[in-house]
Amino acid sequence: MRKTDTYAGSEELAHLEMVGTIVHQLLADADPEALEASGYGSTFILHGKGIYPSDANGVPYSAASIQSTGNPIVDLNEDLAAEQKAKAVYENILEMADDPDVIMPIRFLREREIVHYQRFGETLRIVEEQKNQKKYF
Repeated sequence: MRKTDTYAGSEELAHLEMVGTIVHQLLADADPEALEASGYGSTFILHGKGIYPSDANGVPYSAASIQSTGNPIVDLNEDLAAEQKAKAVYENILEMADDPDVIMPIRFLREREIVHYQRFGETLRIVEEQKNQKKYF
């Protein structure tokens, strides 16, 4: 694994940590009735106010959502798509949010997705340029 892969993975986990912290803060003072009324009741029953990484439908995060083929061009295109999907989710959150303590970090995360998309695009261009070059071992 390259050092840059480690940095990218660490930053993505930091995104998850930031979103988890936001959720934790939003749930801290919520009573069970409010959680039930908001549609969060079944999650509360299973996990209390603990952070449980899942999508909006309650599907838990798993490594099955990570796509990898071993082909750098295919995998970089998958990375590009993942960044765009994450950006779209952040934009949807921003449409629903009215709390500045939610809005500001989500805007930051959305901006990071844009930067990641740009870096993956640059990397894809470099890989495509070099894929047909003669290899010396």
